[in-house]
Amino acid sequence: MIPVPKHIEQLKPYVAGKTIEEVVAQYNPPRISKLASNENRLGCSQKAIDAAQQAVSTIMNYPDPACTLLRQKIAEKTGIPAERILPGSGSEGVMQLIIKTYFEPHEHALTASATFIGFLVLINSRGVGLRQLPLTSDYRFDTEALADAITADTRMVYIANPNNPTGTYITKTEFETFMARVPEHVMVIMDEAYHEFAAGLDDYPDAASYGYDNVISLRTFSKAYGLAGYRIGYCVAHPDIIKTLMKVKLPFEPSLPAQYAAMGALDDDDFLHRTQEMVAAARNRLYRFLTEKEMQFVPSASNSVMMVFDTEAQAVFFTEEMLKKGVILRRLPGFGLANCVRVTVGIDTEMEHFEQAFEAIYENLNPA
Repeated sequence: MIPVPKHIEQLKPYVAGKTIEEVVAQYNPPRISKLASNENRLGCSQKAIDAAQQAVSTIMNYPDPACTLLRQKIAEKTGIPAERILPGSGSEGVMQLIIKTYFEPHEHALTASATFIGFLVLINSRGVGLRQLPLTSDYRFDTEALADAITADTRMVYIANPNNPTGTYITKTEFETFMARVPEHVMVIMDEAYHEFAAGLDDYPDAASYGYDNVISLRTFSKAYGLAGYRIGYCVAHPDIIKTLMKVKLPFEPSLPAQYAAMGALDDDDFLHRTQEMVAAARNRLYRFLTEKEMQFVPSASNSVMMVFDTEAQAVFFTEEMLKKGVILRRLPGFGLANCVRVTVGIDTEMEHFEQAFEAIYENLNPA
């Protein structure tokens, strides 16, 4: 057998939430509500669909390696200069590019103990060091502890804001105080996949707007824009960082339909606003329901809410019983939160399904 590097052999494959097909095969419930993967439950913009279909007619051609039209469109919508923007195959694809580009063997990364698993997988696959610090008691990034932990060998600090899976966020004051302590040699990755759901909060820091030379903001079209299946996102960074990443980036990605779908999505402000309104209303509905049932949860700035159970056994029981009734939720042991369950908020019929299924198992939901 061909030998496998030790740091690769030790990796565990990413385990996604259950698919609809898996649930049908296992339980065949009369209806299914997929509230596990933080997808947009409204779907996506018709303008995105139309634009992607238009691109299919020229699918025999390679896409523009520089993503010129998409960069210009993002610049128009955000006010960020195009030379500070780099699209990629999802924000995770851009993250992979950054990690591939910027580490020396002796350097390490810092992040929290319960955050986006994709970052942890990419760092470990790169074979560099990783230090994870505990979240605060209210499930937030501890920016003071992260700043304290920075050393001469720290290359990167990763902060998901809002965080996945907790839905919590660091404030403007926390971000600014943290950045004042970060040395110039340290790159700060601000993963803002859920930016569109938090941007309306007065104390939420839009990291891309600050213009720090050592900050890279990651954005995605998978969540608020509903294009998860196309795998397209982008980063915002100093032009010199963008130029460096272009040296390493695969030349013909994202795909042509993905680029056009993203441009179509950016042209549909109405769909984005409806998504934001749906998420806010569904979150509040879920808060009220869980409060009435005296269930613990963490207030969220994303399109999901994290439930907190007394024990892991209780979380396992709840998730499995809800699954039998066709409600797909996400347990979080892989995030280090074995007693927690993430609920994607959805449209009214899905939230009603969640409530009905919950009611059916509520009496048996005792601490174990």
